[in-house]
Amino acid sequence: MRAIWTGAIGFGLVNIPIRIFSATQSSTLDLDMLDKKDHANIRFQRVNESTGRKVEWGDIVKGYKYDGDYVIVTDEDFEKASPEKSKMIGINEFVKEEQISSLYYESPYYLEPSKGGEKAYALLRDALKQSGKVALGSYVMRTKENFCMLKAQDDMLVLMKLRFPEEIRKPDELQLPAKAEVKAAEIKMAIALINQLTPKKFNIYKYKDTYTEALMKVIEAKAKGKKITQPKFKMVHNKTKDLMAQLKESIETRKRAS
Repeated sequence: MRAIWTGAIGFGLVNIPIRIFSATQSSTLDLDMLDKKDHANIRFQRVNESTGRKVEWGDIVKGYKYDGDYVIVTDEDFEKASPEKSKMIGINEFVKEEQISSLYYESPYYLEPSKGGEKAYALLRDALKQSGKVALGSYVMRTKENFCMLKAQDDMLVLMKLRFPEEIRKPDELQLPAKAEVKAAEIKMAIALINQLTPKKFNIYKYKDTYTEALMKVIEAKAKGKKITQPKFKMVHNKTKDLMAQLKESIETRKRAS
């Protein structure tokens, strides 16, 4: 793995040098965009709007339109805005993890201590474990300020990139059912179905991207010149709109299957 950010965690007056690594990878197939006529690769170019000429990466700068003119913003300008946040994950407070709604979760990252930071890293990790809390803070990566949560997981510190509250839409425009619409007996039956579908021991590794695997089989078959027949799928609608009847049938179906 390659580090995508190098800096430090500010834990009070303790600085913990760390490196950030992406904790996720895509499981989808890498499909190229091709010309339908001759299957040639489609190339995207950076073109000068005025001249129509291609512009190399080294000749591209960033600018902000201010009063009709562009102000060029350099890497030094980004650091001048907040030099400490460009190099430091500043911890602002500690809270219980359940206080942070999963709506705010964006991307997970692994943290590794840089040389000389091992003991301080272990100190923060173990203190978070024993306190049962997570740390909230912020840092700047790629010219953007990020809100984040630090938590202890196994022997690691994990950084969860969070969305800022203003990035979460309010659900005011949604047409939602009233709480009184559901009967107590229906809830009781729904809980019975939930309990039936609750495993004695949860294993998250049984969940796999089966669609990508199936798509790869289709691609391999086409490559070998085999004819592929599309399996038929029909949405089966329940004959009754009675929720209790549907729940009872769901429970009985599960019982018969097991």
